[in-house]
Amino acid sequence: MQFFGGSEISPSPPVPPASGSNAHMIYVFNRNGVCLFYREWNRPLRTLNVQQDHKLMFGLLFSLKSFTSKMDPTGVEKGNLGVPQLPGQGCSFHSFRTNTYKLSFMESPSGIKIILVTHPKISDLRESLKYIYNLYVEYAVKNPLYTPGTPIRCELFNTNLDQYVRNLA
Repeated sequence: MQFFGGSEISPSPPVPPASGSNAHMIYVFNRNGVCLFYREWNRPLRTLNVQQDHKLMFGLLFSLKSFTSKMDPTGVEKGNLGVPQLPGQGCSFHSFRTNTYKLSFMESPSGIKIILVTHPKISDLRESLKYIYNLYVEYAVKNPLYTPGTPIRCELFNTNLDQYVRNLA
């Protein structure tokens, strides 16, 4: 273990298999921070209760969005750090990577936020997040039994999401 120089402090995880366990978890939040959907596929460590986990993830997103818009070198009007912005307003981030996971993020014009946590070797997931958003629209929003702003409880959404995520590479 080296602290200075070219090597990482902790070893990288192994390269993911061709398919299967590349996705760890997904979150879907509405614009008010209510978690509409949460699913785990490969999360060995559970340290928090579910509500704390959702609050931390939404707080992280809020902070990162605020930080990236504040640091935007092209933006003339920076606003105050911590003030929410409308979707598509200012600079935004799409993902960040650590040595053990990659967090990919997409926000729709309506304020729906989709967060997918995967293996760090996975490539750009912007198109995948758009596809997942389309699954959400098809199987939740268009469902006459679904009430907007409530948790998604739709087996067709779950099945299609699981099938799609299983094939991420």
